[in-house]
Amino acid sequence: MIRPYRTAVWRGVLAVALIVSGIWMSPAVRAQDVDAEFASWLEEVRVEARKRGISEKVIQTALKDVKPVRRIIERDRNQAEFKLTFSSYLNRVVTPKNIERGREKLAQHQALLDGISKKYGVQPRVILAIWGIETRFGSVKADVPLIPSIATLAFDKRRSRYFRSQLFAALEMVDRGYIELENLLGSWAGAMGQPQFMPSSYLAYAVDYDGDGRRDIWKDTGDVLASIANYLARHGWQSDTTWGRPVRIPAAAAGAIGPLSRRAAPGCRATTSEQKPLSQWQALGVRRADGRDLPTRDLPAALVVPEGGEGSAFLVYRNYAAIMGYNCAHLYALTVGVLSDRIDGR
Repeated sequence: MIRPYRTAVWRGVLAVALIVSGIWMSPAVRAQDVDAEFASWLEEVRVEARKRGISEKVIQTALKDVKPVRRIIERDRNQAEFKLTFSSYLNRVVTPKNIERGREKLAQHQALLDGISKKYGVQPRVILAIWGIETRFGSVKADVPLIPSIATLAFDKRRSRYFRSQLFAALEMVDRGYIELENLLGSWAGAMGQPQFMPSSYLAYAVDYDGDGRRDIWKDTGDVLASIANYLARHGWQSDTTWGRPVRIPAAAAGAIGPLSRRAAPGCRATTSEQKPLSQWQALGVRRADGRDLPTRDLPAALVVPEGGEGSAFLVYRNYAAIMGYNCAHLYALTVGVLSDRIDGR
C-alpha cells in the first residue's frame, strides 16, 4: 500500500511545487526527492514480488535501475478518450482506409477467422474491428519498455492499485518464460502486442491457437485474433446477437427514457439507461437510424447517448458489455461496433 505522504511527493513529478521551510523547492530538489521516494517504494515492490513467488533473478534484473518516467504521467492525463468527442473519435478511426483494410484482412484470413469464430462464438467483423482500432491490424508496433512504464503508473496516485497489480503480472510473465525481458515492450500505458492486452489480461485470456507452445500476441496472427475472441467470449459475448445499433429518439420520448444510471459493464464507471425490451423502445417512439421500426426480436437493450442532447444515440445489447470489458469507454466500444458494421458492409 502507498503511504499517504508519498502522494504529496509524487506531485513533484507533475510539476506541482513542494514547500519546505516556507520556500519553493527547486526542480532539481524535487526530482531528487521523488527519486528517493520511488526507490523506497520500489524496494517494497521487490519484497512483495518475493512473497508472490517471483524468482530473485527476475526481480533483480527486471527492476534494476528503473526510474519514474514523467512523460508517462503526461500521456496518462491526455488520453484520447478523455479529450475527444464521440464524433471526432469516430471520424478519426472509422475511415475509408480502415474499412477497406478491414475487408482486405477479412479476405486474407477468412479461413482462420471462420475457425476462430466457430470455436469462440465471436463474429469475425468484431474481432477485426478491435484489431484495427488497437494496432491498425498489427501495423502499429508499440515499443516502449514495459516495466518502467507500469512502475511509473503504479507509483502515481491516480490508479496505483491497478497498475501495481499489472506490474506483478508483467514480472510473472517473464518469470514463467512467456516472454524475454528484452522483448517485453508495449504502449506507454502497459498494453502489449497486437490486441493491446494488459499483463493481467495476457495471463487470463491470451491463447496459443496454433499449438506451437507460445501465446504470441506480438507476431502470430492466429494467436492474436483468437486471443481477442477469447477475451470477448469470456466476458459474455453471445454468438447469435450483435453489439447494438444507431437509433433515432423523438423529442417526445426523451422524458420517458430516464437517466443513464446503469453500469455499462461490471467494474466500469460508464453508464447506460436501464434496459428495456426492444418492444418498449419501439412503443416509446425509438426507431432505427434510417427511420425503420426496430427489430421484432424482443431483446433487452439499453440506451447510450455519448454526447448527450442532440447527439448520436445507440441501443446496445448484452454483447456491448463485453466490448466495454475490453476498454471501459463509450467512445471506444461504440466505435468498435460501428467499424465492425462497416467492415461487414452494413
